Amino acid sequence: MHPYTTMNIEFLLDYNPILLALFATLFTWGVTALGSSMVFFFKKINQKVLNSMLGFAAGVMIAASFWSLLQPAIEMAEESGVKGWIPALVGFLSGGAFLLLVDKLLPHLHMSLKIDEAEGIKTRWQRSVLLVLAITIHNIPEGLAVGVAFGALAHSPDMGVLVGAMVLAFGIGLQNFPEGAAVSIPLRREGFSRLKAFNYGQLSGIVEPISGVVGAYLVLTMTPILPYALAFAAGAMMFVVIEELIPESQTGNETDYSTIGAMLGFAVMMTLDVALG
Repeated sequence: MHPYTTMNIEFLLDYNPILLALFATLFTWGVTALGSSMVFFFKKINQKVLNSMLGFAAGVMIAASFWSLLQPAIEMAEESGVKGWIPALVGFLSGGAFLLLVDKLLPHLHMSLKIDEAEGIKTRWQRSVLLVLAITIHNIPEGLAVGVAFGALAHSPDMGVLVGAMVLAFGIGLQNFPEGAAVSIPLRREGFSRLKAFNYGQLSGIVEPISGVVGAYLVLTMTPILPYALAFAAGAMMFVVIEELIPESQTGNETDYSTIGAMLGFAVMMTLDVALG
């Protein structure tokens, strides 16, 4: 590693993990806004492109769930004398159960569905609000994952953990770009002004800094839960991938593009994690 890079990383290690988590999730929120800004240039989005983008996001999240979250959870548990599979299993299933509960309670609508197919508690909210809430729900585990990863610095304040957290934040940001576009451009097609569609799109990412700070704080105040927290974030992310991203990426007859996108997303995030994490 370059000496200047080493010095910069050591400098970052002196910062409060909660502050680092905030900066990282503000970055991921900013990338969501950048993706949403595509609405100023495009009114429609080709189904092949949309499927590819959603597939790419799914691939990134699947890879991140293992290399950035589950694998570190197992290693940390084993280092503390606990069987690695216990926190991995408990945390993973708990994360999925949490998202299932949120999914059942919070009103939301997936992009490919009609207004009368909205999930969660019945409401008279507008379609646009329900669409944004659907994306907002799955941004919660993304922010939580980044926050927990930076919170891990309190347990292991070394460069490997810091770089791994930074790679995770970068990967989440990478897949937030197509997500932002996938929210704002369809809203524009439904008749919203470009500015309003952009605002709705970037607003879906606002929960990431909030959940990121919460995740880092919980890990700092309750260090023994760290392996469980990492696995929890992984389970929540996988729930989103299986319940939302993959089905929506399979819309129409362009499923090959979503599959290719998922493969590329997985490959990119795997490479980043293994090479840099």
